[in-house]
Amino acid sequence: MIHSHPFVRDRILMTPLTLFDFNLSPLCSASSSYSRSSQFKFNSPSVLQRSLLTTVESRASTPKASTRIAIATNNNDSGPARNRFSVSSRRRALAFVATLPTILLWTEPSLEGLVAKADGLATSEYLLMKEEVRKVLSKGNAAGVLRLVFHDAGTFDMDDNSGGMNGSIVYELDRPENVGLKNPVKILDKAKTEVDAIRPASWADMIAVAGAEAVSVCGGPTIPVPLGRLDSMQPDPEGKLPQESLDAPSLRQCFQRKGLTTQDLVALSGAHTVGSKGFGNPTVFDNSYFKILLQKPWKSSGSMIGLPSDRALADDDECLRWITKYAESENMFFEDFKNAYIKLVNSGAKWKNS
Repeated sequence: MIHSHPFVRDRILMTPLTLFDFNLSPLCSASSSYSRSSQFKFNSPSVLQRSLLTTVESRASTPKASTRIAIATNNNDSGPARNRFSVSSRRRALAFVATLPTILLWTEPSLEGLVAKADGLATSEYLLMKEEVRKVLSKGNAAGVLRLVFHDAGTFDMDDNSGGMNGSIVYELDRPENVGLKNPVKILDKAKTEVDAIRPASWADMIAVAGAEAVSVCGGPTIPVPLGRLDSMQPDPEGKLPQESLDAPSLRQCFQRKGLTTQDLVALSGAHTVGSKGFGNPTVFDNSYFKILLQKPWKSSGSMIGLPSDRALADDDECLRWITKYAESENMFFEDFKNAYIKLVNSGAKWKNS
């Protein structure tokens, strides 16, 4: 509903419009050092919006100014000429006021159309990527796809602002810490080829979306992933992934350099619930990882469940606090994993239109 008073209508449409406010082992490297937020935004008003707003403003202000000048000038006249000029000016003013609502009604849907178009474009691209990923994704390959996310994003380092979620993993597949990741890349390449045929997508976005879908297909939380990451054209520096032999204090320090908290570290470690680490059903994403960590079966049976870094978490008081919470509440784990995952896939990313 447009307000009845012209001045209020002008103020409503002259207000800037924000369109949208829109992060082996997944976590650790077998032989070198790994783990890695920004919102996807359309800044407004856009060039087209400013053009539309300027049009309305000029239509709204210019006749008013000319009417005031004409009437003021006419005050110095007298007789019939004065009356004819005054009547003519008033008629023009009334005609403008009468047509102004039509101008405003025509313009406002145009601005809303820009919002709807941008929203629809982002949504359709996201749904397309999810659809194509689902065609190549299965519970059997989900752990490998999820590990791909951690090894791409996990190179982020806040100290020198290097690495991050930038698709550079496709240049790093021959590194010892990335053994086994060629197959997940090959799987996603099939999906990316189909997406690119309709609308080009970055590897960084494809991998981020695929990891979220891998979690979902195994029964984990639904994770909305913002799009717009740019790909790096070269590999990230080596030695940025945390080593699987690190103790808990070293892991916390490593994750802190990537902008991630101890809570994020523990929540993201829960991704080891899928795959062949020995934490419950390898194709089910649940909180079994934390329940088994509390049991510490390696101490009684000598079994080598998980990685040394997994076992180190259970011996650290700060990490143990979160392990206990997630073992008691799968819902809390799901929610915190979702938030930590978004931080991870946003860390170090370079964005379009930024």
